[in-house]
Amino acid sequence: MKKIPVIIDCDPGVDDTAALLLACQIPELDVRAVTTVAGNVGVDKTTANAKRVRNIIGADFPIFQGADKPMFRDLVTAAEFHGEDGFGGVELPIPEEDISEEKAWDAMYRIAKECDGELVIIAVAPLTNIGIALAKYKEFPNLVKKFVIMGGAAVGGNVTPAAEFNVYVDPEAADMLFCCGTPIHMCGLDVTMKCYITPEEVKQIADFGSVQAKLFHDVLQNCMKKYMQSGNRGVALHDPAAVLYSVYPQMFTAEEAGVRVETKGTRTLGKTVTDLYSDKQFEQHNVCVVTDVDRTAFIEKVFALMKQYTN
Repeated sequence: MKKIPVIIDCDPGVDDTAALLLACQIPELDVRAVTTVAGNVGVDKTTANAKRVRNIIGADFPIFQGADKPMFRDLVTAAEFHGEDGFGGVELPIPEEDISEEKAWDAMYRIAKECDGELVIIAVAPLTNIGIALAKYKEFPNLVKKFVIMGGAAVGGNVTPAAEFNVYVDPEAADMLFCCGTPIHMCGLDVTMKCYITPEEVKQIADFGSVQAKLFHDVLQNCMKKYMQSGNRGVALHDPAAVLYSVYPQMFTAEEAGVRVETKGTRTLGKTVTDLYSDKQFEQHNVCVVTDVDRTAFIEKVFALMKQYTN
């Protein structure tokens, strides 16, 4: 089997943790690196959490720390949702091993060159690291096969009525990505809110008995409470949706559209403006917008992947 070389750009984060747990059990993926960025919490905490997850998985992917704030703005976090530590309050020691001093955007560029045009970047965080790579390395867009992002929405938002969190945090970086010319697949709120997992299903995963399955369960508990209090049927697996879409697109429904990001507005800052439902179209359809999922198949795949952990 020819594996897909990927970099996972993330800000762990509870659903980032779930995404990493799943990604490392997908046989089609070759995780070349995990890059971290400030988002859900500060970058020192997201990097520490990435080290925690790597240790629990028993993986050996390198971790490269990235930006500690957006390109042109002050940092907005989601600590009230992910916990002050970004790890949902789960207490795990932070491994003492050092990480590379190479910055995330430099590692992205280097690995993209090494992969000869086959690298896929799965970005499930604010897009600052990618924005910096685009600004620093003009040939970078031509070196990446595609970007799969968890971010944006054709309709609505979750941090404001207009904007999804990852895009809202660094709208300029997001707009740079959408304009770069590389194929982009956007797993926004339109689909990720449909990729929910119920309390009963999370409990079933915990019952698999591995330490990884226990972490999957435990890290989602505080978020689960918030989702259920808001009338949802379960917690949305936002970031795992992007990971699974990158390998199993047949589970999903997607449509090409034009997408740009609002960077000047006040009430609309960070909105991903699409022509998906508009009579007036952009000149170019630059993004494949994912809008629906076969939830049964999605959850079955989550179960199958998590069941592969045995320790």
